[in-house]
Amino acid sequence: MSVSDDQRPAATTDFVAANAHAFGPARHLRSRTKVLPEHARGHNRALVLQTLYHSGAMSRADLSRETGLTRVTISDLVAEFIADGIVVEIGVREAVGPGKPPILIDIDRVGHQIIGLDLSGPTAFEGAVLSLDGDVLERRQVPRPETPDGDAAYEALRSLAQTLVEIATQPVLGVGIGTPGVVRPDGLVLSSPNLGWTDFPLEAKLSADLDLPVLARNDANAAVLAEYTFGEAEADFMLIKIGRGVGAGLITGSQPLLGSRFAAGEIGHVVVGTDGGPRCACGKIGCLEAWLSVSRMQEALDADPAAREEILRDSGTRMAIAIAPIVAALDLSEVVLSGPAELLDGTLIDAAVETLHARTLEGVFEDVMVRLTRQDDIVLRGAAVMVLSGQLGVS
Repeated sequence: MSVSDDQRPAATTDFVAANAHAFGPARHLRSRTKVLPEHARGHNRALVLQTLYHSGAMSRADLSRETGLTRVTISDLVAEFIADGIVVEIGVREAVGPGKPPILIDIDRVGHQIIGLDLSGPTAFEGAVLSLDGDVLERRQVPRPETPDGDAAYEALRSLAQTLVEIATQPVLGVGIGTPGVVRPDGLVLSSPNLGWTDFPLEAKLSADLDLPVLARNDANAAVLAEYTFGEAEADFMLIKIGRGVGAGLITGSQPLLGSRFAAGEIGHVVVGTDGGPRCACGKIGCLEAWLSVSRMQEALDADPAAREEILRDSGTRMAIAIAPIVAALDLSEVVLSGPAELLDGTLIDAAVETLHARTLEGVFEDVMVRLTRQDDIVLRGAAVMVLSGQLGVS
């Protein structure tokens, strides 16, 4: 992951501007495993980078105080990071008293870039070159295969990724992919019917083709990471991504929840109610996706514009019926929606809140919020978080 000296940008005022993107107090994604002595160095590396990423430039002494690590440990780690091109010295802090002014250090925010890929769109695969702060620098797209064809889908993805790697202006830290379907933690797509993939080693195959680190996750699981890292979410929340399909990502106790089958959040094909409803693409009657997908809602609105309030209220009610048991079982603080505001904001959310409160324990879950995300390009930015977490331990 190291880069040569001639690839590193000079420590200029770019880094002062970059610090405007430093985030609030660090909220590290918690590990389920205990930190053993042999893992301590890796834990310390992640802690230092996490602190710099969220707090911005600081001195080595500040970093020692902030992390609780000794100055010797900080000095060793920072020297290692500088040698690897991950951290840079950006100048001295203005002195306010006697003594030598401290040298400020920060993550090299402009020295690396990330490739993000979103395969969840209805007609196109979206891709972007992103900064380490999650800002989109360049974007491209390629048409999505019209019919499920695994080979065609992969070739379109590979071509898009290769183009983005070529237009990146700094060394690429890694490639993150958000894809529809059930995805194992090692990037094997167990099932993605819309793309024609079954037991497809997406992560390993693209990594070999690009000769870069690649991380692949379900698109809703990518989106929930973006909301957690860049947004305003609590430590326990659900993000529901509403587009061509309906899926959810969950974070509980600051830990992404994947489930024993890696299918946590696959709520789109939960049958909502016992009163029938529209037929879903999966063949069942009354799946949540059949009520809530953007295409279904838009078709219903186009067919009967006068019934707009009723259609959106019904969709919001069905969504709340599906998620009320999840909210109660996991004691979630909020539900965040990602999708077109013109459909979701207002009537649909109001109906969802009303139904959610009616179907959970009175006096306990009345403060659960349902709101729209403020994140643009949420899957692309989530893909960037995947790379930051996988390569630097930053979330």
